[in-house]
Order: sequence, then structure tokens, then C-alpha cells
Amino acid sequence: MTRAFNFSAGPATLPEAVLRQAQAEMLDWNGIGASIVEISHRSQDFIAVAAQAEADLRALIGIPDDYAVLFLSGGATTHQALLALNFAAPGQVVDYVVTGHWGKTAIRQAKPYCTINIAADGEAGGFHDIPARDTWQLTPGAAYVHITANETIHGVEFRDTPDVGDVPLFADFSSSIASEPLDVSKYGVIYAGAQKNLGPVGVAVVIIRKDLFERAGQPRADIFDYRSHAERDSMLNTPPTWNWYLAGLVFKWMLAEGGVAEFARRNAVKSTLVYDAIDASGGFYRNEVVPAARSRMNIPFFLPDDTLTARFVAESKTAGLLALKGHKAVGGIRASLYNALPVEGAQALVDFMRDFQQRNG
Repeated sequence: MTRAFNFSAGPATLPEAVLRQAQAEMLDWNGIGASIVEISHRSQDFIAVAAQAEADLRALIGIPDDYAVLFLSGGATTHQALLALNFAAPGQVVDYVVTGHWGKTAIRQAKPYCTINIAADGEAGGFHDIPARDTWQLTPGAAYVHITANETIHGVEFRDTPDVGDVPLFADFSSSIASEPLDVSKYGVIYAGAQKNLGPVGVAVVIIRKDLFERAGQPRADIFDYRSHAERDSMLNTPPTWNWYLAGLVFKWMLAEGGVAEFARRNAVKSTLVYDAIDASGGFYRNEVVPAARSRMNIPFFLPDDTLTARFVAESKTAGLLALKGHKAVGGIRASLYNALPVEGAQALVDFMRDFQQRNG
């Protein structure tokens, strides 16, 4: 079979080598006579898989020893609520910098548990830029400052880590984690749904500076307590074992390919190809994000009218380019260029864009 180039924003494309390994191991993992999805998470076999996945992720993105790494279910949206429960006192102020849809979602999840201060908001400008740091209205003594490192829908990305002083910086890295080198030590918490750059849907990674566990937070059930999960190596309850295993295969693949430095290089090549095609189209294709804030991972763009947009989506699918329809919140087209999408995929998209413009421009 011939696999298409998959531009889905999530669940996203996975490395073919990883899928083939998982396929080969599905019925009989590691010669034990059973699938890894059938064995106990308490077994020494799975505990070894989990430990290796954590070690590989630490090596991949450079996680210091004074940070805990949790592999949990729930997705990033669940953890947006758990952050407030674990790290903010009842009614304590939390600062949010809103640069798109997912920043607004993070506020909705935390609002029942803390006092929200919107320190900066790009919505008035259509979420086409990141508000300048000197305009942020931060709260002295806030529980934390929250940012969305890369907005999957609006295509806006922080290209530098903002300085927020002594207040810990928490960041949703769901759609850009492991896409380039990252100084983890500048953050109090990094969290990410795996289904874009790290693996399959169904598992989230939460990276927590250990001193934050000293905070009392708010009354919560044990299952919502990050400390309890950390004390039990993310096995307080039955974890999503298949998803954890598959993410571990992706980590190994990324390390073997050259690690985050190599993926940063590839991602720069891919995004430059697509943005250059947009910018050279004479307005036929339009990306509205300020160039300095353009995402490398998710590129939304627009055609002159809805009829051409629908035609572009239909014809691109026929050409083997999948999932290019834009999110319903903004419309248009969106190309997600995650780590597992090869440079050849971006080139195929650019070739199609140029041909489509010649035929319809």
C-alpha cells in the first residue's frame, strides 16, 4: 500500500517505522506469547517499558533530575483543570496570556478553582500575534503564569521563552513539544497531549518541577493529585498502557533520527517551504499571522473564497494529501507539519498548491 501524507492536527501522523514495529509486535510482544495491551501494568515487563520511555523522553528533550515526568490519561484539557487544583490555593490569582483558542480553553478549565487574571490577550487582533511582553499585566504573587506555547488552530507560536520573574511559568506544549531544543529549567510545568509530536492520542505527558509538589493546592481526590501519581510512577490506577508503549517507540525513533536538533532542522525546512509558497502566491493564498509569531507546526491559510477552499480540500485529498481542512473555528486550510511528517510531504503540498493556483487563479 501507499501511505498518504497526513497533515492532521491531531490525532496526527505517526512514523511509519513505529507503526510497522507495533504491527509486528501486536500479537506477541517481546516473545512473551501475548500482546503488550494484554499484560498487567504491574508486571516487570511493562514496568521496564515505562521506565525506558521516561528515560528516553528525558534524554530527548533534556529534562533535569529535579523534574518529575508523568504519563497520564485525560488529555491536555483535563490537565488545564488539574494544574489549578494542584498548584493554586482556593481563590488565588493565576495569570493567563491568551494567544488563541486553546489559551481560552485553559481559562475555562481553571476558572472554577482560582481567580483568573488575563494578563494579555491577542483576540482583539484576531490572534495574529503574541502580545508584546512589556504590555503584560502580571500579578505579583500569582500562583503561576500560563501560556500556550503553540496555538494549533490559530498558528501562533512563542519563539522565545518569556521572562515572568519569580512566578513559575506553566506551558501547554501539546503541539510543539520535542520539535526543537527546549530549556525545561525555565518552566515550572510543561504539559502536552501526546497525539501531535510524541505518540498516539490517549496519553499526556506532564513535566513538573519537584519543589512545586510542596504546594498544598486545593481539596481533591487522590486520583487528581499529581503528587500521588508521581509517588507511584504514574501507576496510581491502570494507565493507558498501549499509548504509553507506542509513545516510547516514537521517543526511540526520534533519538535514532538525531533528536530534537535534527527535527528542528527538518521543521524549519518544512515550514519555510509552505510559508514561501503562501507569500509568493500574490495573495491567492493568505496567512494572517505576523511573521515573527508564525507557527512551524500548524500553518493556517486562506483562499479567495469558500468555493475554492472546498475544491482545494477535495482535490488535495484525491492527490494523497490528507486532513487539510481548517478548524471550524477559523475555516480555511490548515497544514500541520509535525515531526513525523517528512520534508517530502511539505514539498508535495507546495507542488499541489502551485498547480492548484495555476488552474484556479
